[in-house]
Order: sequence, then C-alpha cells, then structure tokens
Amino acid sequence: MPQSLYKFGEFELDCCDFELRRQRSAGKIERVGLERIPMELLILLAERHGNIVTRQEIVERLWGKDVFVDTDHGINTAIRKVRRALRDNPERPRFVQTVTGRGYRFVGAANGQESHSPSSPPPAEISSSPGNQAAQIPEALTTERASPTPAAGLSADTSIKVKRGVGAVVLALVGIYLGLNAHSFYDRVFHRAQAFHIRTIAVLPLVNLSGDESQNYFVDGMTDEVITMLAKNTSLHVISRTSVMRYKNVKRLARDIAHELGADGILAGSIERSADRVHMTVQLIDAPSGSRIWAENYDRGALQAMALPAEISEAVAIRTNARPVLPAKPPQLVDPEAHNLFLKGQYLWYVGEIDKAEALFHNALKVQPDYAAPWAGLAECYGLRVMAGMLPLGAVREELKVATQKAVELDDTLPEAHNVMTGWFLFFNWDFNAAEAESLRSITLNPNFVEGYHIRSYVLMALNRRGEAMQAQRRSTELDPFYHPAALGRMLILNHQFEAAIAELRLREQAHPKDSNVLFGLSEAHAFSGKWQEAANEMAEAFRIEQNPQFATQIQRAYQRGGYPAVAEWKLKMELQTAGKQYFSPYWLARDTAQLRLKERTLRYLEDAFREHSPRLIFLQNEPVFDFLHTDPRYQRLVRKVGLPPVDESVR
Repeated sequence: MPQSLYKFGEFELDCCDFELRRQRSAGKIERVGLERIPMELLILLAERHGNIVTRQEIVERLWGKDVFVDTDHGINTAIRKVRRALRDNPERPRFVQTVTGRGYRFVGAANGQESHSPSSPPPAEISSSPGNQAAQIPEALTTERASPTPAAGLSADTSIKVKRGVGAVVLALVGIYLGLNAHSFYDRVFHRAQAFHIRTIAVLPLVNLSGDESQNYFVDGMTDEVITMLAKNTSLHVISRTSVMRYKNVKRLARDIAHELGADGILAGSIERSADRVHMTVQLIDAPSGSRIWAENYDRGALQAMALPAEISEAVAIRTNARPVLPAKPPQLVDPEAHNLFLKGQYLWYVGEIDKAEALFHNALKVQPDYAAPWAGLAECYGLRVMAGMLPLGAVREELKVATQKAVELDDTLPEAHNVMTGWFLFFNWDFNAAEAESLRSITLNPNFVEGYHIRSYVLMALNRRGEAMQAQRRSTELDPFYHPAALGRMLILNHQFEAAIAELRLREQAHPKDSNVLFGLSEAHAFSGKWQEAANEMAEAFRIEQNPQFATQIQRAYQRGGYPAVAEWKLKMELQTAGKQYFSPYWLARDTAQLRLKERTLRYLEDAFREHSPRLIFLQNEPVFDFLHTDPRYQRLVRKVGLPPVDESVR
C-alpha cells in the first residue's frame, strides 16, 4: 500500500491532504502551491520509490487510456511545474530524473536523505509542441555510427558502386510507380480525409491540461467558440453544447460517444493556458473507424489565441469538404481582457449564476465597449429576469433595449445578437412580424442554432402558425434534446395535444429525472387530461427535486382533503403569500385563478399583466387554462390590445 507521507530533502509530500510543504531555514513550514495534475504526477513518482515511471503510465494515471489530449505536451508541462515547485535543476536533479526513452524516476529518498545526482546530466525531454521541433534529440539517434564493413569478396570501391547501382534501380522503380499512380498516391498522402464522409460532428469538451480548475471557464469557453464557429461557418451539422458537455471528464472511446450523439466525426483536444500563452491541440477522428484524420498543435499568444476557433473551423471544413455557409468576414479585434471576462460571464450564465454573469458582462464592456457578445449576454440576463417573473419589464426596459440594439449594431453577423432582438420584438414590444424577420436571420446565420429555433417556435405560435411552431421546436429538440428538455412537451400543451405531451415529457423524464420543469410540465398535462392524482403527484415530486419537501407534503395532504381543486387552492395561496413579500408577476396569478375558474379575478390579473406589459401574454390565446374566457368580451378586447391574431376554435 502506498505511503501517505513522503519526506525528501526539505520537502514533505502529504498525499492525504494533497499538499506539498517545504521547511525553510528558520524552521518555518510553508505550503508550496502545485496544481492538481503536477501534484498527481509527483505522488505517482514518489509512490514508485525510485523505479522508472513510463510516459504511458503517466498518461493512464493522469488522463486515462482513451482521452484525446496532447499528452506529450501535458507531461512535459507537468514535469516542468513539479521541478519548479521542488527547485530542481533538470541538468543536475536532486529529485526528478529523466530516463531517456523510458520515462522518469524519483531520485529523492525518504526521511530527508537524497540519492546522489548522476555524474552526467540526463538529456532534456523531447517536446512535441510547435516551435520546439528542434528539441534535443536523444544521443543514440545523433551519434555518428561507424561505416559497415564491405561485403566479403568485394573491395570498398566495388561495394560502393554496387550500392549506388542498386539505389539507382530502386529510385527508378519508385519513380515509375509514383508516375503511374501519382493521383492515388497524392490522394492517400495529402487528401486522406476525402475517404471519410463526415456530415455531423461533435466537438468534445476540451481538456484542461493545466490542472488548474480556475481555468475551466476559459477551456469551456473555447469549446463553445469552436462549436459556434463550426456551426456558423460550415455546412456541417454540429452537435450542440449541452449535448457534448455531458461528456466532460468522461473517459470513453470516440466511436461510443459518437454513436450516442449520432455523429460521424469527433473533434477532440486539449488546452493549456499560462499567463500570456495558450497551447491547444486538436484532432479530427472518423467515428466509425476510430481513425485520426487530422491533428494539429497551436501555440499562440493571448491576443492571437482568440482567433483559434475560427482557424480550427476552417481547417476542419477543408478536411471534411464542408462548404462555408457565409463569406469570410475579418474577425473583430477583441481585447484579451474583455474576452476573458466575457468567457467567465458565459460560464456562469450556463450554471445559472445570472447576477455574477451580468456583472462580468458589464466589466467586459468597460474594457471594450464595442464588443458585441457581452451586449448580447446582458440582454439575455435582463430578459431572463423578466420572463421568469422576477421583476417587471419597466425595471429594466431601457437597459434591455440598449443592450439588444448595441449587440446587433456592433456585429450584424452574430446569431445571438439577432436572437435577443427576436426576443425584444416578441416578448417586450409585441411586434410579431419584426420578431419573425429577426428569428429567420438568426437561424440563417447559424443553421444549428438551438436557441434560435426554440425562440422561433414562440414567434410562430404567437402568429397562430401552430404547425410551423411545432416544427421549429422539434428542430430545436432534435439539435439538442438536453437543452430546454421540457420545451417540446410545453409546445404540445399549447397545441392542446395533452396525451402527446405526456408521452413526450415521460420520455424526457427518463433522461432528466431531476429536471423540475419536466415534472411541472407533466403535472400540467395530466391536469388538462383530467388525471388529477397524477397531476398532484408530479407537482409534489417537482417540489421535492427543488428541495422543498414541505411543499410536497402539503400538496399530498391537500389532494387527500379535497382532490385537485384543493391542490390548486393551495398553490394560489402560496403564490399570493409570495406576492405580498416581493414582486410576483400578475400573469402567474391569473393562471392560478383560471385553474380554479375564478373568472373575475382572472380577468383582473390579466389586465394588470397587460398594464405592466407582461411578456408571457403572447401565449394568451394558446394557454389551455384560459380557454373558458374566450367568449368573454373583456378577454377579446385584451387579445386585440396585445395584437394577437384570432384563433380558430374549431381546430381544437
């Protein structure tokens, strides 16, 4: 069993606490900072007690057998960081010795004793990183060898002539072969990718080689940008972000991942980021065969690194014969600090930290006010708060308008900018024709834009083009079944297809058992189908998932006391209590009172929602809960004021 504590020289390595400590001259102990991957490497070396650790063993210990990273560069970097932490000189090592062609050996003995340094310094490691192709070559490959003894019975001159003659014949035969097969030879050597048919590609989450988890936002951000560039600039079908992010830190074979994602190509790679440099390695893999089609190393300064996603997408397009969707546009010059802040904000947006994301987008714009992406990010933050009923539109209307307009003005080719403009016209301005035009623009710019199709489905539903709305949401779900998993079920509910909604949401529940939105959708679909017990059970389970077990208990008691109407009364009571303490959208209160068929109160809440321009009023004509109001003149006037087209009741 490996030790938990190793002492060597002035250092001690505590494996349990994952800590390296150094004793200073005054007897003071200081902690030596070492990132995760270098620390794991040091522990591995210490555990082997002076035995050689091969580079393959290091790869399997640190990253696993099937990970797609530039392991040579990763090992070299980790060794360099270990030596820096130990203040070790690779020319005369006290602790970590390079064994040429084999690997590494830990030469620091336990209990403060050190083995003697080798009499001659070990050769330096060979790095595969670009710009270091002239790395030191092992001595065995560079030492001049003695000339072989001439064959018996031949003089040296005769031997040389024979060799030259044979060489000439071989060269001639090779020349004839290449001449007859020049085209096929060229294709095999230079256009090997033409033999592979890649139409759908998945960009696996890039691996963070630094071992520093604080850099995860940058690594994930670069993954996002590669996905976006491939989707925007090529004709490839690109698997969406949320689908591929499930495979972050998962060690699986490429062909297995590709099969699950429905991809015939995999783009995998790794990133290591230092203070002012970014090293990135990518490889393109044919999924059915597992063959590597193309690979490249990139080493860039901070400013040049921002162009890597576009450069990689262009290289992949060439290797897959994927035509560009749009003419090339010179990329905007983005300040590295602004880009870094934007990536941090985007990372936090995806994990639901909206307040922190908004602050980082603001900071990015302080550095570079003409950077379009943070403006789009800000618009999303403002819009989400209003859509979720966290605050009225009036509280952020002007900020939302400015952010939306800025995003489009600064970069008319940014799909996200046109998508937030779609939301502005649809939810906050009720200009449905303008919303449709912006929606079409966003998915034209990126035919794989999941959120673009999702928002477009709402535009088409508001325009009463329900069949097209269903097609748009189905397209969004096909592109990424893990993004908005309840959305297709919700669209079926708006179309009054309740049994189909239950079937769809049950399917999503299998893949997302902890998604409360899926369960709330199931509860709603069951209620409209008259399945009251199931509706109450699904609502209770949704609250359990949201860490509200007391609500779940109260729902079950209410149902036992008075059936589903008692559950609806409980829900209205809880939301009225919330509304008494903080802002609560009157639209949600209107839905609750409508569930109880309280006509006057429902109409009053809907009129309140209209006065504050509640964005969800665009669903007014399609929400089944409001069906009982459709013949009321006050309701009909409200529909006209919102600008919604009439619904043909006969098709319901």
